[in-house]
Amino acid sequence: MAPQPKMPRSWRAETKPHKFCPGCGHGIILKFLGEAIDELEIHDKVVFGCDIGCSLLSWDFFNLDSVQTHHGRTIPVMTGIKRARPELICIAYMGDGGGYSIGAQHMVAAAARNEKITAILANNTQYAMTGGQMAPTTLPGQKTETSPYGRDPEVTGYPLQGPEMVSAITPDGAYVARSSIGNLRQLKAALKKALENQINGNGFSFVEALSSCPTNWRTNAKDTWSFIENEMSKQFKVGEIKAPGAVQGEVG
Repeated sequence: MAPQPKMPRSWRAETKPHKFCPGCGHGIILKFLGEAIDELEIHDKVVFGCDIGCSLLSWDFFNLDSVQTHHGRTIPVMTGIKRARPELICIAYMGDGGGYSIGAQHMVAAAARNEKITAILANNTQYAMTGGQMAPTTLPGQKTETSPYGRDPEVTGYPLQGPEMVSAITPDGAYVARSSIGNLRQLKAALKKALENQINGNGFSFVEALSSCPTNWRTNAKDTWSFIENEMSKQFKVGEIKAPGAVQGEVG
C-alpha cells in the first residue's frame, strides 16, 4: 500500500484531493494554515471565510465552520462575525483581486479600525480564475490576457505593495507580514503569528503569501519556482513588516 500524505487534522479528508489546479499555491498556503490551526488547538473557535475567485475552492477545505462571501466582501463579513462573537477566531481568505481591487476599500477600512480578525491573501500577480488578466499585483513587463505586451507602469502604475500599505495605516497591535510558498517554514510561522495576534486580542493581522499559478503563467515546474523566488521576490520583499512590540520599520 502506498504511503498516504499526512493531512492537517483541521482538513476535511473527503474533499481531498483538492479542487485547485496542479501547481497552484493555494493548496500549500491552506496546508500550513491547517497546521497552524492544529498546533494552536483552536478548531472549535475558528470561522473560515473565503472570497470568490480561485479562493472560493476552499469553501469545503476544512472541518471548520466556513462561509463563502461575495467577491471582495470577505473582510467585512468576518468583521461582522467577530464583532457579534468576539470569542471566535475569524479568518478571511482571498486572492489579490478580492483584497486589493474590488475589496481594497474593506482592507483599508478594517486595517484603519484595527479590526481583530486575520486576513490571508494569496498573491499570484493576476486574476487567475477568469483567465489570467492583469491585477493590482502584476509585475512591470509581465504579460497577461489584458497586458499582452507586458504591464507598462507609465500607463497602469506599479504593483500594489499591500502589506506595506496595511502596515502604514494600522495602529499599534497589528501584525503584518509577507511570506512565500517558496519558504514554507517562514510561511507557517507568519500564519501562526497572525492567528496568535488575534487570539491575544491585539489587532488586525494580515499575511500576504506569494503564490503560484502555472496554468495562467504557462510555466513548467522549473520556471514557476524561478518566477516566485526570483521575479516576485524582487518586487515583493518577504518578511515581517509589523508586529506588536517590535521597533517600527524592523523586519523579521
